[in-house]
Amino acid sequence: MGKAFLLLLCLHVQLGVLAQKKPAAVKIPLTADRWTFTPGTVIFAEYNGVPALQILANKPPVVFNGFNFTNGTIEFDMAPADSSMFTGIYFRRQNDKESEYFYLRVSGGEKPGVLWSIQYAPIIQGVNLWDMLPQYQGPAAYKKKEWNHIKLVVSGMQMLIYINDMSRPVMEVPRLEGNTTQGGLAFDGKTAIANLVVTPNEVAGLLPAEGIDPLAHDPRYLREWSVSQPQPLPNGQELFAGALPPKETVWENITAERRGLVNLTRRFGLSESRRVVWLKVKLKAATEQKRVVNLGFSDEIWVFINGQLLFVDKNLYARPIMKAPEGRCSIENASFTLPLKAGENELLVGLSNDFYGWGIIARLDDMEYVEVEK
Repeated sequence: MGKAFLLLLCLHVQLGVLAQKKPAAVKIPLTADRWTFTPGTVIFAEYNGVPALQILANKPPVVFNGFNFTNGTIEFDMAPADSSMFTGIYFRRQNDKESEYFYLRVSGGEKPGVLWSIQYAPIIQGVNLWDMLPQYQGPAAYKKKEWNHIKLVVSGMQMLIYINDMSRPVMEVPRLEGNTTQGGLAFDGKTAIANLVVTPNEVAGLLPAEGIDPLAHDPRYLREWSVSQPQPLPNGQELFAGALPPKETVWENITAERRGLVNLTRRFGLSESRRVVWLKVKLKAATEQKRVVNLGFSDEIWVFINGQLLFVDKNLYARPIMKAPEGRCSIENASFTLPLKAGENELLVGLSNDFYGWGIIARLDDMEYVEVEK
């Protein structure tokens, strides 16, 4: 009995040691035979005394061959070129149209306090959704032409990002928004990359389930809509009450994602030229009343209530009419007064797009005497 007990105890200890053994780190080779790139855009040579992959052009991405990443830690040193505007890493990358992406807006790294020096954004159907997700940009300190240590911890739906200071993340992503759960690695932007190491499944206790959406239980957001199929909208053409959707229009249900965003890019993909969809929702008011609607939108919007034009606005990036915050889709983009009659009201929205992300966020100031009809 004593020997058997000792054998079982030894086995238990050995299994415990194995269970606690850290996942093995994989050092990614920075040699030309392991990467796919456009000739003349990459060199493999020392940079600041360290063997490096040096990217000389902003696009296309430089892709590591034959590697599949799902969860774990990705660490590397990055030295952005002085002339670089953006440089970043793709992970869980399936192709040019579907990937997760984290990047630096290089001019912001030496400007303390700017809100936009780093950005997480998924690539969905070929569209970088940076302008749909302003909550995933932020400040970070890093230098051009010098090595900066970057670490990504990816666990299921969540991610932590560290730059230079490994004791405190510069960004916490509660939900990775891409369509992919696994895939390859790639880099883009003028930069040097060194000491690239991936440790699969090493997530430092980060939970895989998505984090809390702080707005999930806010009843003021309009989350359930009907949407039409996209139609071309020639440049310069506007929407008006005489050109509302015909009776034979086919409508589909669409539900808002986190933070109340109705993500039309996820449904309809890239707008290669200006196009428009219609969205509608029925509101039943207990009494005649006026409500204030706060609105986030990209790019142009026409709002009709009970068939009458009520509100028109445009959020066009890098033009004088763009809305705070700097052309991103945010609930602070605009507001208007919504007159509701007692009983049923139809809120109809035309929303056009020809630049990056496409979507809308709509929130009433009070829903106590207003009901969304199914």
